[in-house]
Amino acid sequence: MIALSRRHHLHVAPPATPARRVLVVDDNPHTAENLATILRAHGHEAQTARDGPAALEAARKFRPDVILLDVGLAGPLNGYDLAPRLREMPGLESVLLVALTGPGGEEARRRALEAGFDARLGKPANLDALHALLGVGPSTLEFAAKGGAPLPQVA
Repeated sequence: MIALSRRHHLHVAPPATPARRVLVVDDNPHTAENLATILRAHGHEAQTARDGPAALEAARKFRPDVILLDVGLAGPLNGYDLAPRLREMPGLESVLLVALTGPGGEEARRRALEAGFDARLGKPANLDALHALLGVGPSTLEFAAKGGAPLPQVA
């Protein structure tokens, strides 16, 4: 159980997916830490970064399997700018790169695809959708860039 406040608690089921190394990149420290805490409670190894330069450094050192990246990241690099730079890093070519977005419809989907994201996850993150994403690897997703399938939108 994770205490969220005096009145709210989150009961976490045991891990149902293989453990992943997940980097959460969000300039909102509460969002990043809450997601990382939930991921850890489900057996994943999670680290956070709050801006583009910190994300690049964390990705280089941590070598994540999955990166959850806020596209509206504040600072010199937003998520759309950061995604291709992460993709170019040695060892991260096949990382599962997930755009954390607000509502945005087709334009947000197009921008995420062009930036190199594998999937989109709406904010606030739907935990069932997040667990579904973590249960599959990049090789099992159908990517738009590899065959014309639409970029997966997860809740």
